[in-house]
Amino acid sequence: MTGFVYLLLLVVAAIPGHGAAATFRHTAVPQRHRTGAQMTDLKYPIEMVNGVPVVAAPTEIDISNADWLDAVLREATARGRERFVVDMTGTQFCDSAGVGILVWAHNRALADGGELRLVRPTSAMVLRKFALTGIDQVIPNFPGLDEALEPAPATAPRPPPDTNG
Repeated sequence: MTGFVYLLLLVVAAIPGHGAAATFRHTAVPQRHRTGAQMTDLKYPIEMVNGVPVVAAPTEIDISNADWLDAVLREATARGRERFVVDMTGTQFCDSAGVGILVWAHNRALADGGELRLVRPTSAMVLRKFALTGIDQVIPNFPGLDEALEPAPATAPRPPPDTNG
């Protein structure tokens, strides 16, 4: 499994604009979002639900809209101090660029002390992609939005160390 995670991280590093030497950019509103036809000045699909940013993932995630999704997830990270949710119930296709963006956003959130949570896609093809890549084992995922929005359970207290030798 660790070899696969390493391979996945190499794939993410190969995505243009996401390598180790990439210059991070933050844009307020993406200029174009392509899902077959070009759409200009599309607003972010981020909704605040119980104080948690929820991103409605597009129907198809591929190289043509990966930069757009990255910008949306950066904005959601900025809005959600503890966590944010990506609702993938409507996602029917997700290629390696989409998987890479999700892993990248997950790692960014963890580095900032937050958490990315996924609402599982209903598409068998996307679920299979997640299982094959191991993303379903790396990013917390939930069957529905209500479960994804619930606060993380408190960590159970650890017993004191045994000092009696």
